[in-house]
Order: sequence, then structure tokens, then C-alpha cells
Amino acid sequence: MFDPAQLRTFLAVAQTLSFTQAAHRLGLRQSTVSQHVRKLEDAAGRRLFARDTHAVELTEDGEAMLGFARTILEANERAASFFAGTRLRGRLRFGASEDFVLTRMPEVLEEFRRDHPEVDLELTVELSGTLHELLAAGRLDLVLAKRHPDEARGRLVWRDRLVWVGAERLRLDPLRPVPLVVYPPPALTRARALEVLERAGREWRIACTSGSLNGLIAATRAGLGVMAHTRGMIPPGLVRIPPRAGLPELGGVEFVLLYGRRESAARGPAEALADAILAGGDRLQLP
Repeated sequence: MFDPAQLRTFLAVAQTLSFTQAAHRLGLRQSTVSQHVRKLEDAAGRRLFARDTHAVELTEDGEAMLGFARTILEANERAASFFAGTRLRGRLRFGASEDFVLTRMPEVLEEFRRDHPEVDLELTVELSGTLHELLAAGRLDLVLAKRHPDEARGRLVWRDRLVWVGAERLRLDPLRPVPLVVYPPPALTRARALEVLERAGREWRIACTSGSLNGLIAATRAGLGVMAHTRGMIPPGLVRIPPRAGLPELGGVEFVLLYGRRESAARGPAEALADAILAGGDRLQLP
């Protein structure tokens, strides 16, 4: 038998790749997180993480445990809800970043609707910057989006890096401005791309602007330019730009859950959907 508390801790570490961030998310001591992982590894008889003082990475057995852990926790949650006899009701306005269009986010939402049929779920897909604005204006109850670099609020779901991507045959001329395929303002990836290029003294030009991820992908596949994109979500047909191209590093990115007003009647449904997203966080990356 695998302990649900240990599985929940394992998922938090796997999604954040940090024992410290996992402890912060779960409200536990870091030593408790380490203990949970160690006991789970003992129960499985396998090493789930390769870790040193600088990095935490999933082993092959850890990758396998992801699916098992999510399935066990989801079944446990459904059983608990059934026997508790509580049914969530109300309207939940949920905003998700464009980044998740190609991931398995629809599976998470479908399962939430199946488990909570009396919750009226309204989905808004927008740029992260726009979602932050809608949340502040009270027009959303829960948001899954990129976190501003200077912000600390929000429940960390997943940490990754931004990378440059382009068509496989694209070749950049080092003597010409970097052609960029970008979202319009206030997109965080756009701001980061321009910031690092300016800091590196590299000239750039906007080759395509689109508020749609599909539009950006089409332009990038056509070879119009390069795009700053999350490493774990690189769309099919695009590849990372190799270091020899000389483009500056884009740095890390964090996806977080942010709640609307605490007194909102949607607080219960928002908490339930947040738990479902945290449990299924491994499905928010492309294979």
C-alpha cells in the first residue's frame, strides 16, 4: 500500500523539482518532505529521484510513479467525496494560460466536471498577463498562469525554463536582427524575450504578432522567426534553437494557481479544481 500523503508529497517534488518549493506548497517542513520521499522509495523498492546539492530530477522509475500516484490520489479523492456526501455547487470562472492549449489540460477539466457535475465551469483561455488583470478585476475565480518574476504569491504548480524554438531548417544570420514571433503585450514571454536581447545587445525585429498560440506555431513552423517557449511544452514540428546560434538565455518560468476574492461563493469549487490541477500537474507538459 502506498501512503496518499507520501504520494502527494512525491507529486509536489516532481512538479516543482525542488524539495524546498514542495514543502512550501504543502505547508510542511523540508525534512518532512525528504522523509516522505524516502519512505515512498522504500515502499516502492526503487529510487524515484536523482538528486544532489544543485538539482533534482526524476529517474525512470520516478516517471513511472507519476501516473500511478495521480491515479491513486484521484481514486482516493472520489471515494472520500462519495462517502462524505458533499456535492459542490455554484459557478466557477477559471482562467488558463494559452500555454496549456496543446497539453492534456482538457482531461483534468473533464474529470473535474465528471466529479462535480453541479459546478458550472466557465473557461477563459488568455495570455498570462491578461489573466492576471481579469483576476484583479474580480472577473475570474481561479487562474493558472505564469507568475511575474517579481511576485511571490500563488501556489506553485510547475517550474520550467524558457527556451528559444524554431523550425528545424531555420538558420539565423548573426549579422541581422533576430526575427521574433511573439504574443502581443502584456505577454510575459514577449517581455522576457525583448529584455534578454536588449541586455545582450542583440538587435531584433518583430516578424509576427498573434494572440493565438496556434497562430504563433504556424508562423514559427513557416520559418518566419524564433519564439520564446516553455521547454516542457515545445509544440510538435518545432525544435530548440542550438546554443551555437548565440541567443541569450531566457531564464526560468513558474506556473502558479491564483485565487480570486476569498469571500467568493466559488471558493469551494476553486479549491477542488486547484487540487485536481496540482494532482495532475504532470499532464500539463507535452510528451
